[in-house]
Amino acid sequence: MNDAATLLAEPGTLAVFGFGSGVADSDDPRWLRVPLETFDAPAPLEAWQVDGQVQHGRHGALRWSAGGGWLFAALELDEREYGGPAGAARFAYAQLRDFIRSRDEQNVLRIWNYQGAINRGDGDSERYKLFCDGRAEGCGDWFAHGYPAATAIGHHGDANLLQVYLLAGVHAGTAVENPRQVSAWRYPRQYGRTSPGFARAMRLPAQDVLAISGTAAVVGHASAHEGDTAAQLDEILVNLESLLASAGMPAGFDTHAPLKAYVRHGADVPRVREKLRQHLPGVPVLLLHGDVCRSELLVELDGWRYL
Repeated sequence: MNDAATLLAEPGTLAVFGFGSGVADSDDPRWLRVPLETFDAPAPLEAWQVDGQVQHGRHGALRWSAGGGWLFAALELDEREYGGPAGAARFAYAQLRDFIRSRDEQNVLRIWNYQGAINRGDGDSERYKLFCDGRAEGCGDWFAHGYPAATAIGHHGDANLLQVYLLAGVHAGTAVENPRQVSAWRYPRQYGRTSPGFARAMRLPAQDVLAISGTAAVVGHASAHEGDTAAQLDEILVNLESLLASAGMPAGFDTHAPLKAYVRHGADVPRVREKLRQHLPGVPVLLLHGDVCRSELLVELDGWRYL
């Protein structure tokens, strides 16, 4: 709950994130305003801190910071300048790929993608599907040996804003899949020309933290419980427990397991908040106004699980 300036002044601060339009801006490359409004007031900031001296700077449109064997990098693009969602995603991922390959911290562990109007458009012209096309083109062979964990959520800010940021490290993590779900890169053609490229989770190099990708009510490859937010949330919780088991982590979440809940409709927030309090007592959950990448999905969770 500290202010951004205080956090940025602390030794070892790699990145600080504020949520929604109400947070102040900063020229510090380590500061990033995430274009997702929060349903919590006052909203906390998210801080990444490392053991070590932190350097930071800019590389064209890309902002970065590094220290202690860790790297933060981010890009914010106006899609109109790149011909639309596919062009912007292609440019963003090519820029990130080339920058990371120039660094010691070449192991990408976790990526966040926030896209405006993510479900607008029909069939293969849906904006998220176009994003997936461009992402794959921009990556090339970047993740030929395995995908990082990732989240892709639609924000309600400027519809042309694409924001991508990542966490990378000197050492590699261990990708984790969920046996209840088809791996995202193996989705059938009905979900677009290009399958999403991400792992369901990533164990960080020391094997003591699980970075959990955006997790929705998907069983196999199909969306479950269309139109029923409560049932979808129940299914997500089952998926999370299955993911923990697959990662060899203890069951359940505790007060040191920060999660984010992306909720499509504001009217659903009270029931989501109450259900999370019942099933995840004491777990810190930040509730954000975000659209899941499939229009029939109403809620999604991601976050961290520490040993």
